[in-house]
Amino acid sequence: MIVRGRELAPFDFEGLSIIEYTRGLENPSSSFAVIEVPAGVRHREARSHRCDKLYYLLAGTIEFSLDGERFVLNERDVCIVPRGHRFAYRNGSPEAARLILVHTPKFDLEAEEFLE
Repeated sequence: MIVRGRELAPFDFEGLSIIEYTRGLENPSSSFAVIEVPAGVRHREARSHRCDKLYYLLAGTIEFSLDGERFVLNERDVCIVPRGHRFAYRNGSPEAARLILVHTPKFDLEAEEFLE
C-alpha cells in the first residue's frame, strides 16, 4: 500500500500542523503522522492510556518533557514515550521543526488525557 503525502491535507491541532498518513485506513495496527511545529508552539502536557509514542525529529530542535524530566531533541533523535507516561514538547527556537510520530497501537483521541 502506498499513501501519497501530497494528496493529504494537514489539520491544525493547537498550532501544530499534522498530516495523518494512516487516517481513514481500515484497521492499521499503528498510526503514522508528520507534525510541523512552528517557532514558539507547544504541545501541552498529556498522556496516552492506549499508545506508545515514538517521536523522530526530522528537522529543527524540540524541547521535550518526559515525566517532568526536560531535555532537547535534535535532528535524528528519537523520544519514546511509553503508554501512561506524561509528556509535553515545545519549539523554543526561531525556526520551524518537523517530527515524525508513530503510535502503537493506532492513535485514538479518546484515550488521550490532557493534563493542563
